[in-house]
Amino acid sequence: MSNQGKMISDLLDKREAARQAGGADKIEKQHARGKYTARERINMLLDEGSFEEYDMFVTHRCTDFGMADKPSILGDGVVTGHGTINGRVVYVFSQDFTIYGGSLSLTCGEKIAKVQQLAMKMGAPIIGINDSGGARIQEGVNSLMGYSMIFENNIKASGVVPQISMIMGPCAGGAVYSPALTDFILMNKGTSNMFLTGPKVVKTVTGETISEENLGGASVHASKSGVAQFVSETEEDAFAMVRELISYLPQNNMEEPPVEKCTDSIDRLEDSLNDIIPEEPNKPYDVMEVIKAIVDDGKFFEVHASYAKNIVVGFARFGGMSVGVVANQPSQMAGVLDINSSRKGARFVRFCDAFNIPLVTLVDVPGFLPGSGQEYGGVIVHGAKLLFAYGEATVPKVTVILRKAYGGAYIVMSSKGLQGDVNYAWPSAEIAVMGPQGAIEVLQAKKLKELKDKPEESKAFMAEKEQEYRDVFANPYVAARLGYVDDVIVPRNTRFRVIRALQMLRNKRDSMPPKKHSNLPL
Repeated sequence: MSNQGKMISDLLDKREAARQAGGADKIEKQHARGKYTARERINMLLDEGSFEEYDMFVTHRCTDFGMADKPSILGDGVVTGHGTINGRVVYVFSQDFTIYGGSLSLTCGEKIAKVQQLAMKMGAPIIGINDSGGARIQEGVNSLMGYSMIFENNIKASGVVPQISMIMGPCAGGAVYSPALTDFILMNKGTSNMFLTGPKVVKTVTGETISEENLGGASVHASKSGVAQFVSETEEDAFAMVRELISYLPQNNMEEPPVEKCTDSIDRLEDSLNDIIPEEPNKPYDVMEVIKAIVDDGKFFEVHASYAKNIVVGFARFGGMSVGVVANQPSQMAGVLDINSSRKGARFVRFCDAFNIPLVTLVDVPGFLPGSGQEYGGVIVHGAKLLFAYGEATVPKVTVILRKAYGGAYIVMSSKGLQGDVNYAWPSAEIAVMGPQGAIEVLQAKKLKELKDKPEESKAFMAEKEQEYRDVFANPYVAARLGYVDDVIVPRNTRFRVIRALQMLRNKRDSMPPKKHSNLPL
């Protein structure tokens, strides 16, 4: 064999050694846990044969705590590079649990920071696949410096390129803050967890006994804390979800969202919408039926589905255009806004605005949730986040008021006063300071006091006055006469009216006053 042939053979041997990662036994253990390896995950995520790996031959530089005597594993604890999803470039890193439990060394941090910086330069999304025991203890402060580099790049990339975090295994301590800085977090049921300190430390410090799953499992963060936007049943499902999510997003903040060929008639009428609002004003209905009736092919990609269910957010297409949908959900807590729904809605609106994704808002909101629990929890500040997000958003904003739109909650939900571009209302819309009952109790307080001991007369009086209030105020026509609603539309026509509005707004240009940055009420 020639010298050149030996060098090529040596290169191929090194590549194969790198692909073996922590070794066959470690790979078997990973599979036994129901988990795939770092490279297997990348291959499942990206288009076949598209992955180009970086820094395959990088090794750690630690010599403390016996590390000098251990063999250096090529690539260290993370696989990085770029590939494509449906032909569009993405950057990716995948932590390798078979190498020192995926713990982060300084060189791992440098590898991840490198692809983050490339993603920003090239204007492409970055996807992180997390499966790590956290900081590599042997490296001490160097490991922490690795995290700090990643965090800084997360911050710089925010609002520049989409950032998606997939939690496929443990994610603890400082490691949780990189995903928390990204746009979307997906957790896999049964194999993933996120927490600052594990059950042992919790037991030592607080005396509380709790499992890893109950402390920071996927279902906990999807439904209780709101940390995770998506939950997958299997890793295969996880990668399919991310591929679908990417299909709705632009590559970066300078691009428009992708437009797909639309096979669903733009002029399609949906007769079911004419009867979907119940006759009784307090009777619920499922707003998901409205959403699926008006979007392309009834396809809606919901975000944060298990958290704050009184508001629905997610992506859909109208006439092939990628759009963010925000809707109050009357079947959950009557569709009121509270702390969690305000936070959920605000985060989604701000993401859409950052990446030029138009917003369609469906309104049926009786107000904000009252009570000491909400007030003590800061509903004023958290509610202001949603208000701020809508008011700050400069993307096309189309609003349809389905039924109730009361008080401050009406203003918050992309009203004309918050620069809603096109605001429609169904004939069933009630736009008022408050609901009829509450209004009459205030306006007719003196008369009701007189009828206090006459329950039948009081009931009849209330019914009469509530109807008068509805006729005069709780309808869309007062707002329409004042120009706060652009048109009152037949419900069955909602799809094509929304699409026409979005088409008209396609070239919208708007901006906020120059500033270093806003001071969002945190």
